[in-house]
Amino acid sequence: MSYVVLARKYRPRNFTEMVGQGHVVQALSNALTTQRLHHAYLFTGTRGVGKTTVSRILAKSLNCLGADGQGGITAEPCGVCQACTDIDSGRFVDYTELDAASNRGVDEVQALLEQAVYKPVQGRFKVFMIDEVHMLTNTAFNAMLKTLEEPPEYLKFVLATTDPQKVPVTVLSRCLQFNLRPMAPETVQAHLLQVLQAEQVPAEAQALRLISRAARGSMRDALSLTDQAIAFGGGQLQEATVRQMLGAVDRSYVLRLIDALARSDGATVVDTIDALRLNGLNAATTLEDMTGVLQRMAVLQAVPGRVSADGLEDPDEVEIQRLAASLPADETQLLYSLCLHGRTELGLAPDEYAGLTMVLLRLLAFKPAGAASATTEKKTLKPAEAAPEPLAAPAVAAPVLKPAVVSAPAVVAAVAGPAPGVAIASPVPAPPDMDEAPWPEDDGPPWEEASTSETAPAASRTVAIPVRDAGEPGRLDQPQARNQAAPAALSGMAPSEEGDFWFEAVMQLVRSEAIAALVRELGLQSQLVARDTDRWVLRVERESLNQGNSRERLATALQTIGHQVRLVVEIGTVIDSPAKRLALEAERLQRQAEAQIMGDPFVQTMMRDFGGKIVPGTLKAARA
Repeated sequence: MSYVVLARKYRPRNFTEMVGQGHVVQALSNALTTQRLHHAYLFTGTRGVGKTTVSRILAKSLNCLGADGQGGITAEPCGVCQACTDIDSGRFVDYTELDAASNRGVDEVQALLEQAVYKPVQGRFKVFMIDEVHMLTNTAFNAMLKTLEEPPEYLKFVLATTDPQKVPVTVLSRCLQFNLRPMAPETVQAHLLQVLQAEQVPAEAQALRLISRAARGSMRDALSLTDQAIAFGGGQLQEATVRQMLGAVDRSYVLRLIDALARSDGATVVDTIDALRLNGLNAATTLEDMTGVLQRMAVLQAVPGRVSADGLEDPDEVEIQRLAASLPADETQLLYSLCLHGRTELGLAPDEYAGLTMVLLRLLAFKPAGAASATTEKKTLKPAEAAPEPLAAPAVAAPVLKPAVVSAPAVVAAVAGPAPGVAIASPVPAPPDMDEAPWPEDDGPPWEEASTSETAPAASRTVAIPVRDAGEPGRLDQPQARNQAAPAALSGMAPSEEGDFWFEAVMQLVRSEAIAALVRELGLQSQLVARDTDRWVLRVERESLNQGNSRERLATALQTIGHQVRLVVEIGTVIDSPAKRLALEAERLQRQAEAQIMGDPFVQTMMRDFGGKIVPGTLKAARA
């Protein structure tokens, strides 16, 4: 006797042998038991889930005569009567199977429907089974509609399809539809174990797990792969041989890749992918296995201690738990998404292993913000009190810096604010625009530093001052808070002696157009926190300003005004910068202009007598 393949030999003969389709079995069994039978059934589902099998079992249930020949419609066909044995062997004259994939025209359907006028010859019902019914033409569907809607009482239609969306709604409305679901890998593995025990074929549990996952929910595919694995392994199923047959990736490679990504070890990732290439292991399968492991890791991270049924027998469960603890949850989700979508990119890459390399290295290039900034947290979040150690004082004595005595009261008000009871008659010039005329040489900016009677050389004005604590913004008890009523406290501005010196130096560079673009922004947005004879420490709030070329160009520009220094830029909170001083002065001038307009007698008369209003935002302080 010739060999019968496992998929045919172990095809279920009754509803009790059906695996993984309990919802369909229950509905049909109850309908048969209560004799509430429909005239047309539609079974949908992917390949190998039991559509044809259910159709044959239903035909046997409708025509079973029982072991004694006295049986009727039943949910448990005997399997030994003439009707049951003939249907199993494909010889029952009242059971007709039509393959619509090759008989899709109207002529074939009409030839089938012509038999409907004749009563059953042997059985109780005629059963017309049309497989892959979605392949029929529209004309064939239309020819079948009338008979499908009102068939003779002895005729039952059973339709099967893998693509129900292509079946016309006029056909769907005439049928009871049952969706056969893909089977879970655990269900497939349990059934394969029973089959191999009956066949007396030794099999390793890991080998069965690989086959059940490769079947993708199809029991027929699982049994066919089992046949192939038995032949490939010489009568036994071992994990190594099954993995080699399927081209599956060894789990150790997957775990090694995830561990390397968790440690940001790009070299190990590339070396492991090269090993996959040398062993001829599939790149798409690698990503698929990685998504499975990452899904288990995500579950463990979200629900600690939760072990799935699949993980109870997995020898790698301990390693997966370790990786779940070492890889942050956000990186796990990111890597899962990259692997999931990366499978579609492999076909676009010139080489699938190059595509695999790019997919995995993408995680290292796009680390989540928390992981990327972990190493620079101390720099970016550096508090004022954690400033660097004071620089060593040079031998040159530092001259005392004192505020300049300026005759214009408006300029004095820019620093200290107007004294109580003092009226300022003349308007104060607006701060210079970076693209317009610079400060007048005669007056200088509002924070002009006093100079001695004899002009001291630039080197003698360089002092060694340790990093100062800029204090809390708005503190009025500090010497730097010169304007207690001005908006300095409101904007976080805290003027300091270092700020005076740095403001003068930067504005001198701006006036001479020695700096521009990013270099000018670095000077304006930075705060001088410490300076020595050859080294100055600046602080900026944005990392984008701390660029090597901008820092070097600013140092070169400082050399043109006599400061031979090296600049060091750190990231932190800036409380006194030239930009803040200019913005503060512009704000003061704006408020002064608004107060001057609101206090004008003519304006007050227009508002009082004619209901006039000043539109907010339309008043602008005049530039000098």
